[in-house]
Amino acid sequence: MDYKQAGVNIEEGYRAVGKYRDLAKIANGGSSAANRSVLNGIGSFAGMFSIGDLIRAGEGMEEPVLVSGTDGVGTKLDIAFKLKKYDTVGIDCVAMCVNDILCHGARPLFFLDYLACGKLDADVAAALVKGVAVGCRETGSVLLGGETAEMPGFYDEGKYDIAGFSVGIVDKKKIIDGKNIREGDVLVGIASSGPHSNGFSLIRKVLPDLDEDFGGMPLGYALLEPTRLYIKPVVQLLEQADIRGMAHITGGGFYENIPRMFPGSAVFDAVIQDGSWTIPPIFARIAAGAAGLKESGAPAREAGAKLLETDGSLRKQMFNTYNMGIGFVLALSPGDSGNAVEFLADRGFPAWEIGRVETGSGVVRFER
Repeated sequence: MDYKQAGVNIEEGYRAVGKYRDLAKIANGGSSAANRSVLNGIGSFAGMFSIGDLIRAGEGMEEPVLVSGTDGVGTKLDIAFKLKKYDTVGIDCVAMCVNDILCHGARPLFFLDYLACGKLDADVAAALVKGVAVGCRETGSVLLGGETAEMPGFYDEGKYDIAGFSVGIVDKKKIIDGKNIREGDVLVGIASSGPHSNGFSLIRKVLPDLDEDFGGMPLGYALLEPTRLYIKPVVQLLEQADIRGMAHITGGGFYENIPRMFPGSAVFDAVIQDGSWTIPPIFARIAAGAAGLKESGAPAREAGAKLLETDGSLRKQMFNTYNMGIGFVLALSPGDSGNAVEFLADRGFPAWEIGRVETGSGVVRFER
């Protein structure tokens, strides 16, 4: 028996790496600085990023600080497998990492991914990494390298997992850590593109029919809408607004993530104003499924929307699991919030004043 008979196809791995090299060119080709910083290509034992270019990235900073974050896509991948649509979940992988480091004011420098499967198909793997390349290009990240692991008998054939990590940079004096948050600060919420990459273990249980009509498209395609990338507009906004705290609304929804922007030494509450934004229909559909309703299509969305207004327990469950249409939250001085909303909207990122900061016990409260 040889390695191929044991389930590992080395030739397919070589073919995948060849495709990755082309995708790295897509990710890194938009910036001459990015090209200069990468000292070797995809396929080496390790990725190399020039210290000289790292120093240049920190030019103008008194004390450059590296900031890193790691995450994966989770069980959203299962929907991609069922629909055989693999080219968007790589964007999710990048977004989950870069949006996290953005919370501390860092802009990303480079990204590496990890792809694991039971049986490697170079075309599928390349489609997954294509999404990573797109996410890197859109956020100014260098796709520095990664790893593809073929593990027959450990992962089911046709199943893949993908994760990654991002490294970014920020001046120490400009780190956003919540220490400047004050009572009366305004919370600005930036629109999400859907559930992003959270809560899919529940979604897969309560929404089994991915072909169900959802406003003229299959429901599965709506669920695969990739996580929004907030890097560009927020980094630009940091240059002109007094942003005092930031939160990426991921697993744990509002209740778990918004308090993470507050400093440990001070205790505040986030008071969220009900009705300050419109909850997208996808969350009403999930709510209907979570409540066990048998309707589908438009009737399910209508019933779910009504439940979100009348069933307090279900509403809390949804806000404790999903972003509910708000993927990123900023805490700003009252004088900056209105201009921030306008600035973000002008760049294609709808935003709303969704609440305020009050002295309290470190919780999220809703008020009507």
